[in-house]
Amino acid sequence: MSVDHAPKVAVAEVRLYEWPFKLRLPFRFGAITVTHGRQLVMRVRIRAADGKEAWGVAAECLAAKWFDKSPGLSDDQNLEQLRRSVEIAVDLYRTAGARTTFGLFAATYREQLAEGARQRLPPIVAGYGPSLIDRAVLDALGRLTGQSFYAMMGANIAGIAGGGVAPDLAGFDFDGFLGSLRPAATIHARHTVGMVDPIVAADQSKEQRVNDGLPETLEEVVRDYRGRYYKLKVGGNVEQDVARLARIAAVLDRMQEPYHASLDGNEQYQDAAGVLALWNAIKATPSLARLASSILFIEQPIKRAVAFEQPVAALDAEKAVIIDESDGDLDAFPRARALGYRGVSSKTCKGLYKSLINAARCRLWNSETAEARWFMSAEDLTTLAGVSVQQDLALVNLIGLTHVERNGHHFVDGFSGRTAKERDGFLAAHPDLYHRAGDQVRLTIKDGLIALGSLNGPGYAVAAEPDFSALEAMPKSRWAY
Repeated sequence: MSVDHAPKVAVAEVRLYEWPFKLRLPFRFGAITVTHGRQLVMRVRIRAADGKEAWGVAAECLAAKWFDKSPGLSDDQNLEQLRRSVEIAVDLYRTAGARTTFGLFAATYREQLAEGARQRLPPIVAGYGPSLIDRAVLDALGRLTGQSFYAMMGANIAGIAGGGVAPDLAGFDFDGFLGSLRPAATIHARHTVGMVDPIVAADQSKEQRVNDGLPETLEEVVRDYRGRYYKLKVGGNVEQDVARLARIAAVLDRMQEPYHASLDGNEQYQDAAGVLALWNAIKATPSLARLASSILFIEQPIKRAVAFEQPVAALDAEKAVIIDESDGDLDAFPRARALGYRGVSSKTCKGLYKSLINAARCRLWNSETAEARWFMSAEDLTTLAGVSVQQDLALVNLIGLTHVERNGHHFVDGFSGRTAKERDGFLAAHPDLYHRAGDQVRLTIKDGLIALGSLNGPGYAVAAEPDFSALEAMPKSRWAY
């Protein structure tokens, strides 16, 4: 569908909610150990040209020390930054008038970044607000038209086009690209092994056991989920990282079937030379031989402040490297490519249109070479059961990724913290995605796979709704700038 014929909608109303959650196990990534958090839930009412209206929804964690890791900011200040990003986006979208769903994003993108910069919000923080409202608007359009996310994208009723916010894609055939995408019925879950996760039973005392029926140690995860993909956090100290990877490998190597893994540096290394030293140490350790051969790529190992100041060609010659936290704006991936990075992560918290634009770049760049050199990975930011995990799964499935990091189901027990009405509603609407375990409803992973069939319904992958009556109103941001 050409942009001229894509339906135009206006944002008529936005409602913002939050709810608190607790982690069943502590999760350490980078420099922070997380034990609790909050999720933001956005509800948007759109109005079409004929006056018809519909509501849509999106949800995302308010994550401290990921979007902005500045040590001078508290966790609470990080959350206030994200709320401020949402407030800026709501104001811009509500005054943008009637446009295509992608047109709403494109018309406000540069102003969102500029206003974010004026209020001392890094680009990746400024992009948080639009990432939510874009999903909610698209969900509402699907409900209004009776079309699924996959159908809307396949027909490009969002009106996605090159040029404008992505001038390097001027003339790119988005209609043809989107129409060629073929979502799958299942996707592999790539299990995250955090920096303080217990590997074997001896790593937990009796008092530390949760005993809620879900796996706790890596041994139990491998046994229960039977996964073939793993994401391993590293912490910036070569000796300590190698020692921990050796303990992890001792568990993974017991599997008869092949397994695959990624290394996530979470910006813990100062430069490419340090990461290369880690990789060389891994290769030089006999007990890591099988693990080394399984590594698919290394994710954002270098601090974002210096990641774009140095080429990574020497590291890339050994193992593909991707950006994640450095992916602050739509120009980040081309800049990274020029330095030798081969890939970029997809996360709904960074924006669904950003993921689609970067997927188009991979298609274009790879068509110009003899090999599929550039790629995207699917990463998590604790996408919790319900709206958040479903919309992220649908996005990465659309762009053809075959495995996705999942950690929300491991560190948060299903729909814990939500009402029986909400969890029962999602179970009834998505019986392939969830299962009942006593009074709880949890994500289903069988033989390492997540079933995706029920995501293909009207709207953006969500056939149920949060229990809005049980949510708190999002407080006005107290971000001081």
